[in-house]
Amino acid sequence: MDIKKYSSNSLSFIGDAVYTLHVREFFIESNYQQSNKLQYLCNKYNSAKGQMKAFDYLTEIKFFNEEELGIYKRGRNNIRHIPKNGDKHSYEVASGLEAIVGYLYLTDKKRLEKLFKEIFDGVKEYE
Repeated sequence: MDIKKYSSNSLSFIGDAVYTLHVREFFIESNYQQSNKLQYLCNKYNSAKGQMKAFDYLTEIKFFNEEELGIYKRGRNNIRHIPKNGDKHSYEVASGLEAIVGYLYLTDKKRLEKLFKEIFDGVKEYE
């Protein structure tokens, strides 16, 4: 697979869906069942601020390799739309992280699972 043929927007688009699905699966598997509680918890991870927190944690523990950081920069630099209730920096970071997730989904699912394990073990947004 030639990952270079995918635009950073495409990687972020795929990564957004994969990220959301992993977060939802995590909470379902953690036996949360009330829909309003699930929505609340998932939003804490899936929001731009939640993704920025996850990225900062992964950076702090030096999770990313050089190639992944290059993908992050491509995704971060390609942000075009910032919702009115957000800030540019958070959305850039979130878009970059989503690009990494999309990239790993397409190229290395084992590494992708490690990424989510680190996020759920290290970023305790639900406690």
